[in-house]
Amino acid sequence: MNEWIEELCDLTAAGEPLVLVTVAAVRGSAPREAGARMIVTAGETIGTIGGGQLEHQCTRIAVGLLSGEESPSLRKFPLGASMGQCCGGVVDVLFEPIATGLPEWLRDLRALNGQHQAAAIVTETGSSLKFVVTADNVFTTADQSPSTSSIARAREVLDERTPQLVDGLFFEPVLGSDLNIAVFGAGHVGTAVVNALSGLDCNIRWIDSRRDIFRASPRNVRTIEAAEPALEVAAMPAGSCFLVMTHSHPLDFEICDRILRRGDAVYCGLIGSLSKRRRFEKRFRQQGLSQQAISQLVCPIGVAGISGKKPAVIAIAAAAEILRAHEQAQAEMLSLPENVHPIRS
Repeated sequence: MNEWIEELCDLTAAGEPLVLVTVAAVRGSAPREAGARMIVTAGETIGTIGGGQLEHQCTRIAVGLLSGEESPSLRKFPLGASMGQCCGGVVDVLFEPIATGLPEWLRDLRALNGQHQAAAIVTETGSSLKFVVTADNVFTTADQSPSTSSIARAREVLDERTPQLVDGLFFEPVLGSDLNIAVFGAGHVGTAVVNALSGLDCNIRWIDSRRDIFRASPRNVRTIEAAEPALEVAAMPAGSCFLVMTHSHPLDFEICDRILRRGDAVYCGLIGSLSKRRRFEKRFRQQGLSQQAISQLVCPIGVAGISGKKPAVIAIAAAAEILRAHEQAQAEMLSLPENVHPIRS
């Protein structure tokens, strides 16, 4: 979602002194991963690097840097007894004071993010050198001369999708989310599901055929009033997750049929009971759908062991199931050779 970019732009454009605090590297166990960040101003913190004593101490250090007179600095935090945390790992944290105006690197990054273009930020941890790299361009200021090797490394990090701290340079990919979710139905459960999912780093298309059914929605949710919702299945990229919970069983069936025939969904969840699943399975077979395709249908939805029927309960259970399916699919992709791509059918 990359909301931090807009938050940072708004604060810097308003002249608010701040410090951008970013986890640059992690060794061993730690509360958050490399790339986690928070923004510290005189009056608030936005985001989190994991809470506890690590965040408390980093916030205190950041407040002391709000004058903006210091260059970025990298500090090491062992997460042991002396810190008051028992994680046992070591975290390198980058502190970047920004005192006045909108930095050029941030302006460039905002434009690229708005165009949904992947980019990597390169920060020299002990100086003011900071620039943005894409697959085919470099965005820097006139007084900066990044090395050819740092630009090449930034592009490697873009492909690897993982932040790296190398020889005093912090390379950080800024990517759009690859968790794409379509939610069909804007009833009580659909609304609860979207509310639960929208806090994740994901892209949501929320579809219903009824007019004026949608209210205000989060930034990463696109609402779609569609006369024929089933046609929206084709708009989702390969590897998407689908949740089907409309007001109509025939419509549910048509949507699920299109999803299963695509053969590339990471998750296809249908709200309902086992009896609804059996009726749907019978009709799928009558219409020539293979048993392998039918077996991809998840119904009832939600992680095992949660039996509550309230919308908020169903939403949490379904969101957990989607996250698990997405992470399993990601792990499967990482374990395959580069020239092998799975086909779900």
